[in-house]
Amino acid sequence: MIQRIIGGAVGALATWLILVWNNVDSALAVTAAVVGAVAAFLWPIIVGFFLARRVKQRRQDDIQAEVARQVAEQNKQG
Repeated sequence: MIQRIIGGAVGALATWLILVWNNVDSALAVTAAVVGAVAAFLWPIIVGFFLARRVKQRRQDDIQAEVARQVAEQNKQG
């Protein structure tokens, strides 16, 4: 958690320095730095959410396939 906060702060500082160095308006540079910091903080959470959903769906598909296999096997025997 602390690494993500530090990474977001460093990313925001780097963004702000690059924009100021390229003579961009200060208000725009600060806005871009804040948006960059928030994005750097939130993207792992969002990506993790989608990856977890994908894993859960695959697991559910595997369970569903196993149930179908067992039902088919049971119907074949009975």
